[in-house]
Amino acid sequence: MLSPLLPDDDLAPLNGAGKGAGGAAVKTPSAASASSTDDAQLLRGLLEDGVTAPGGSVGARGGINRMGLDLEDPLGSDTVETIALNDIHIDDILRSGLQMRASDVHLSVGIPPMFRVDGKLIASRYEVVTPRDAQRLVYDILSSENIERFERTKELDFSYGVSGIGRFRFNVYRQKGNVGCAMRAIPATIPSLDQLRMPSILRDLTRKHSGMILVTGPTGSGKSTTIASMIDVINSEHEVHIMTMEDPIEYLHSHKVAMVNQREIGQDTDGFQNAMRAVLREDPDIILVGEMRDKETIAAALTLAETGHLVFGTLHTRNAPQTIDRVVDVFPPDQQDQIKVQLANSLEAVIAQQLMPMLGGGRCAAIEVMVATSAIRNLIREGKTYQIMSSIETGAQYGMQPMDKTLADMQKAGMISYEDAILRAIDRENFLRLVKGN
Repeated sequence: MLSPLLPDDDLAPLNGAGKGAGGAAVKTPSAASASSTDDAQLLRGLLEDGVTAPGGSVGARGGINRMGLDLEDPLGSDTVETIALNDIHIDDILRSGLQMRASDVHLSVGIPPMFRVDGKLIASRYEVVTPRDAQRLVYDILSSENIERFERTKELDFSYGVSGIGRFRFNVYRQKGNVGCAMRAIPATIPSLDQLRMPSILRDLTRKHSGMILVTGPTGSGKSTTIASMIDVINSEHEVHIMTMEDPIEYLHSHKVAMVNQREIGQDTDGFQNAMRAVLREDPDIILVGEMRDKETIAAALTLAETGHLVFGTLHTRNAPQTIDRVVDVFPPDQQDQIKVQLANSLEAVIAQQLMPMLGGGRCAAIEVMVATSAIRNLIREGKTYQIMSSIETGAQYGMQPMDKTLADMQKAGMISYEDAILRAIDRENFLRLVKGN
């Protein structure tokens, strides 16, 4: 099943796949004429180093499974069709990625454009990217202002939309002196909580009037999608003013029952801190802080939650206890007792998640939910975060669920493999006990 992070209606057909300039198929000769021996060996090594397609592998000869098509090794065979990059626009590469249901597209010098499909990186049928290719493909879509900013800071985040294809979140960076780029596909439609298989407690949390709800997980775990779905519920059901601060804007919200205003860092405001200082003068009811990166942003979010607003935020933490520790530890020791009190008073829930590859294809989210009951608020206030997991495990009546139980339930239901589940478990022994049903 296709992950709801990439709905079918966002997948545009690929026009002219395998064609070079003028629509002619481009053939790459054997290693002797395709590239230098050194370049060939470098490419072979990179592609043999665990980069395979789902259901495919690198053969004994180093044959590359590109896009699941079982192509022969372009460095060892006589001929193989590839797509020249000379006249290719980055939109063409993005279209190819979406046709393959890729969640991410990567440009990196020395290998072809890479697609992440169901969590695994596979090589596309394009040529190997050269330094000139990488810079041209990225700079072609940048404004002069963004080029200047990138060359000054060596990093750049922005959103990019292509008519008939979709929207993407770009991160441009430098590696070994060359331009690199990671592009995340953003569906045109916001999936519902039901489509994402989210527990019902998430819908209940959208009815809160104030406090803080944190959605956490590693990069690429679907945090933005979960929050967008929760915001969409509020937008559809409540007459409120929703203000978002994002870097960059990912999902686009239209005005429904609620009014939604979205501000992009760098374009609509200079930074999170400026936006959060100004937001109280903008009459908000719901506030989304795209990423709580530092103590100033976290402190401002806590203050907003204390002043009667419902604040959504994200952190890169694995589970609820670790999230509490991260929020507290970002502050100096002499401020931590005060932060514990603020957090205990304002926190409503922590939703930790990770994306799991499903048996049969696609991905789904494994969810841990911690609801801030009076017992958990006391543990936060007293700094006893090591006891929070026990409260989560016994808090099913409040809608709580620990990550290990979620993984065990998904594995027993045949949604995910045992190997993937145990690899992602928080406590291996606890997971094994849950799988055995004891």
